[in-house]
Amino acid sequence: MAEVPAAWWSCPASDLFEALGSDSAGLDSVEAARRLEEAGTNLVSAHRRTGWAGLLLRQYESPLVLILIFAALVSAVVQEWTEAAIILGIVAGSTLLSFAQEYRAARAVEALQARLALTVTVLRDGKRVELPAQDVVPGDIVLLSAGDLIPADGVIIEARDFLVSQASLTGESFPVEKRPAPTPPEAPLAERTNAGFMGTSVRSGTARMLVVVTGRATAYGDIAKRMSQRDPETEFERGLRQFGTLLMRVMMIITIFVLTANLLLDRPVIDSLLFAVALAVGLTPELLPAIVSVTMATGARRMAKDGVLVRRSAAIENLGTADILCSDKTGTLTSGQMALTAATDPLGQESDAVFRLALINAHFETGIENPLDEAMVAAAPARGVALPDNPKVDEIPYDFLRKRLTIVVDLPGEEAHLVVTKGSFDTVLDCCDTIETPEGTLPLDTAQRARLADLVADQGAEGIRVLGLAYRRLPPKARYEVDDEAGMTFAGFLLFSDPLKPGIERTLVDLANLGVSVKIITGDNRHVAEHVARAVGLQPVVITGPELVAARDEALWHLAEECNVFAEADPQQKERIVRALQTRGHSVAYMGDGINDAPALRQADVGISVEDAVDVARESADIVLLAPDLDILRRGIVDGRRTFANTLKYIRITTSANFGNMISMALGTLFLPFLPLTAAQILLNNFMSDIPSLAVASDQVDAETVAHAPRWDLRSIRSYMIVFGLISTLFDLVTFVVLIRVFGADQTLFQSTWFVVSLLTELAVVMVLRTRRVFWSSRPSPLLLLATMIIAVLGLCLPMMGAVAGLFGMAPLPVPVLATAIGIVVLYIATTEILKLAFYSRHAD
Repeated sequence: MAEVPAAWWSCPASDLFEALGSDSAGLDSVEAARRLEEAGTNLVSAHRRTGWAGLLLRQYESPLVLILIFAALVSAVVQEWTEAAIILGIVAGSTLLSFAQEYRAARAVEALQARLALTVTVLRDGKRVELPAQDVVPGDIVLLSAGDLIPADGVIIEARDFLVSQASLTGESFPVEKRPAPTPPEAPLAERTNAGFMGTSVRSGTARMLVVVTGRATAYGDIAKRMSQRDPETEFERGLRQFGTLLMRVMMIITIFVLTANLLLDRPVIDSLLFAVALAVGLTPELLPAIVSVTMATGARRMAKDGVLVRRSAAIENLGTADILCSDKTGTLTSGQMALTAATDPLGQESDAVFRLALINAHFETGIENPLDEAMVAAAPARGVALPDNPKVDEIPYDFLRKRLTIVVDLPGEEAHLVVTKGSFDTVLDCCDTIETPEGTLPLDTAQRARLADLVADQGAEGIRVLGLAYRRLPPKARYEVDDEAGMTFAGFLLFSDPLKPGIERTLVDLANLGVSVKIITGDNRHVAEHVARAVGLQPVVITGPELVAARDEALWHLAEECNVFAEADPQQKERIVRALQTRGHSVAYMGDGINDAPALRQADVGISVEDAVDVARESADIVLLAPDLDILRRGIVDGRRTFANTLKYIRITTSANFGNMISMALGTLFLPFLPLTAAQILLNNFMSDIPSLAVASDQVDAETVAHAPRWDLRSIRSYMIVFGLISTLFDLVTFVVLIRVFGADQTLFQSTWFVVSLLTELAVVMVLRTRRVFWSSRPSPLLLLATMIIAVLGLCLPMMGAVAGLFGMAPLPVPVLATAIGIVVLYIATTEILKLAFYSRHAD
């Protein structure tokens, strides 16, 4: 096989056959197998497959995880093996949970793609064979007909009435005719009329195509390669990164302060370094990766039951943050299945005669398969009309210049043929010079034409699609041409509608109650789009494609917020709309299924596609719906908000409690003759207090919490951490004073008592701060409550566990000391509850 010219569409077919080592009979099976091995499978993937090792390594990109690994390494260097083992155990558990979720999602997508694999008809060994599209190789002859997807890029060598829709690549509104004649080498893709391109669809006719390039070398593949760039940072990921940066700054300040203070007090360097590192680790919410993974895995399983495949686990929380949903109308707001509403005479009255004429046209049509003809044929049984059995004489196929289709049938018993034309109202009316009326057939004058146009406009404003129908009788002849579509009689109208999905109005109300605005983006005309918007309960504010073209980016930022219907929009404008909304601070969910939807899907905070979408769109999406149902998304949004709320719950509670303990220990080093806790005790305390937090994924979420889209608010988190951290520090200092001044505690008793107090306050504060309500009015999940109680009992018993207590430098607490410690914890709970209610009264969000 010789090298094929870069501008292969400009070469004669004979030259390409020679270069590809093929002929009109196609390849033989042995040669095809060799080429498949050499060129690779005919697949396009917007994202290169990541193996299990790559997925596992990805889990260690988080700054929080890297901080923990660094702390473990420091502990290992100074031979503090217990501390190192605890930290590494936490890291391993967290990352493995996240890895398992992503690995399952990746494999699920592969299974979905295998199920959706296309098959094509090719010539092999001179015979027609069916094979998977991924097995097509350069040199194959592909046989194409109406309804097929073109599986690769190649040149057309034979064609008959061959129209191809390539809007997914070029944005062209109408299909284009393909012919076997070379085009100039400089011709842009849209003007290569002899070339077929992967991913485009055949609308009518038949053809044979010589495959020239496959896979990622195709035009479709070029788009996919551009899509393989790193996805933009989403709302949730951006918040998590900024939170990690905040923690690192606080940790550096505390660590430097504590290390400096200990060295000035002439304490051992190794102990001081370990204590400072332990403080830094103690501030870090070690289980955050695990909490995120567990909560998202729970949400993913719940959504999977509703027919939603989560491809990227972060998409669940991103979906929860979305306050704008951009969606097409067809198949989401409407059923996506056209239905015949009426067949009327020119006065708008229902007419069986008009329906029978239309049925002749729809039943015998063999060109472009379309839902309008299917709707008419489907309506026949319900109307009690049998399918016509007239002998078909000829057909003048539909094309996108005439915008009409003509069928000619014989009239048995008459020396005449019946010519029936159906199509766009304007073009059908242009063929007519008479009109059917109750008084008989009359000349079609200007006044009648205007009246008919007004009737069509009124129907269009109601979202009804209107076709015109005309007929004439002619003396029999063998062949009919476009010139025969003249001197016809206008018979009436065919009215079609795409019914709204059942319950869609309720779904949009529910979305609005959740604070999610729905914006319709469609290629349909503004009248139809406006009608659908009104029908589903929206008050339409419409902007059209030409108006979008004229708008500068700065103007679009405002227009995108104000408008809720984007009509007559071409695919290239979709990403601009998403960017404009994000610039205004919105979190955007975008639903699309075409190749040109892929950039918008990637740009959106959460991209949503459907099972039968093109590969690039499906792989650019974060969520794949097995049915295009907005109510599934509504439930997904609630799940996402629940997941986000539980994640923020853990972050706020843990960082505030840890911050308070770290400040307490940092201050304690200034006046205590020993460290408040050893490094091992700090890490054990932190580890035990975090165990119940794993159950946060299952916790109940108050209804008011999911009533609006949550946001990362670092200022609020910082305020929360400081306020509730310092109240914890206040009670810690009270504990220090009581232990030293009242009980005269030595190092072991002090550390054992404060370990218990610190652990119990951290556990108790989870119950208090997990809700904005008075804590006893909001019931925690059974798992969270049980885990908290078990760790609390274990913490109380730990100083009495002999060898285990000795391993961590602890001893049993005298009864008076234990009673005092419990009293301090109870007082702390009451104070925190009062402070919480005051805090939320001033920080409502």
